[in-house]
Amino acid sequence: MMLVDWSNPKRILVLLAAVLIVALTGCSRPTVLERIEQEGVLHVITRNAPTTYYEDRDGAAGFEYELSRLFAEQIGVELRLRVATDLDEAYSVLEQNYTHFAALGLSQQAAHDRASNLNFSSDYLTFQPVVLFANGKPKPKTVDDLIGRSIVVPASTAQAAFLDQLKDARLPNLVWEEADGIETPDMMRMVDEGQVDIAIVNSAEYAIHKAMFPKVRNSFALMEPLKVSWIFPPGKDNSLLEQANLFLEKISQDGTLTYLQEKYFGHVDQLNYVGARTFIKHIRDRLPKFEDTFKAAANDFELDWHLLAAIGYQESHWRPYATSPTGVRGLMMLTRTTAKEMDIRNRLDPEQSILGGAKYFSQIHKRMPERIPEPDRTWMALAAYNVGMGHLEDARIITENQGKDPDKWIDVKDALPLLQQKKWYKKTRFGYARGWEPVHYVQNIRRYYDVLAWMKQPGINDGTVAQSATSTTTSDDFSDTTPDMPQPFRVAPPML
Repeated sequence: MMLVDWSNPKRILVLLAAVLIVALTGCSRPTVLERIEQEGVLHVITRNAPTTYYEDRDGAAGFEYELSRLFAEQIGVELRLRVATDLDEAYSVLEQNYTHFAALGLSQQAAHDRASNLNFSSDYLTFQPVVLFANGKPKPKTVDDLIGRSIVVPASTAQAAFLDQLKDARLPNLVWEEADGIETPDMMRMVDEGQVDIAIVNSAEYAIHKAMFPKVRNSFALMEPLKVSWIFPPGKDNSLLEQANLFLEKISQDGTLTYLQEKYFGHVDQLNYVGARTFIKHIRDRLPKFEDTFKAAANDFELDWHLLAAIGYQESHWRPYATSPTGVRGLMMLTRTTAKEMDIRNRLDPEQSILGGAKYFSQIHKRMPERIPEPDRTWMALAAYNVGMGHLEDARIITENQGKDPDKWIDVKDALPLLQQKKWYKKTRFGYARGWEPVHYVQNIRRYYDVLAWMKQPGINDGTVAQSATSTTTSDDFSDTTPDMPQPFRVAPPML
């Protein structure tokens, strides 16, 4: 047993200091990561955009959303997402430590230029700022060709900073406008309509939206690829940042990151339709295996089997084992969630898949307001089948606000692509959507339906039709006017 000499003041002070150090060490504050684990919630701020977060027919989606959700699962907590109204709000929340990190889909350079005291995770994605112009106008080939052009770039971005450097270094006559609060589709529309000559945008977002603006072309990359990272608040506690880096390294090695990149950015150029000749060939050699099943399922849910088969062809080209990078599977390409709701156990079983697709479409069709007549009711049900009922309703509200008829597909289909433009989707309930996709989806199914219904008439010679199919239709070949007979049930020679 150690005895303390209480008569020695110096020894007493040393002892008290030691006791105090032990007490303070035992009561040290938990790290950021420990507090998150204790509370069970990870707070992340993001933005409503095609490369970050949006709602689709199955709920929350987007590359940054899914990446954040997987990280929350990795550390065993719930993800709580906050959607910033603009970048000013996002950076303000970060700097005040009101969120654990930001998943904005922005480059490290852009964020650092905005606030130099922020911290960054490892990079997990790259993109290049690209120079866009309108087809038919002089194509810029180098930065020198930008002189004398009207140019728009998003404010507070790496490309805006790069233009500043160019102007100071060797292009003093370079002039541009920094657009604050507008997104890539808005700038592409400005180029398409001739409001500006040039837009400089994120290459990933251009790829997603270019089908909506076919006249807008990519000329050249303005600068080297930029690295995208999560952005963390100021401070010296790097416990969460270090855990995030371990997570990003893990998913980079196990293929998860590649899967997500493919899911959200790998197939943006495909419009999912094939030539008339290929379709007719598939009617002969693929459809017979499933025709009776389509007829039975359609009969069960009071549908036209030609329409159901056309949906199946648009989804998978009648391939029962089709699987997409987005996780949908089977002949009708059902998501896991939809299959469960439709009581389908095996999505790769063609009979179950067709039955599930028929049941799901029938439910959506019945949810359409009764006042919507055919064929508009069917076209809108198809659009909702593709993009979700919420986004369709948003488009119908926009249609009505524009003074058009929300019960007519010819008007609603013009409003759906507006859900890709911030000035429109920020006013809606369900936010951003790839609005051009349901428009193409409906157009393609209408094409397949007309060809299929005509070919299945008694007495039609398949060989004659196949030989005549020397060209493909355009989307304009199908009128949006309502005939006397509802279009989903008419039989007429297709315009091939």
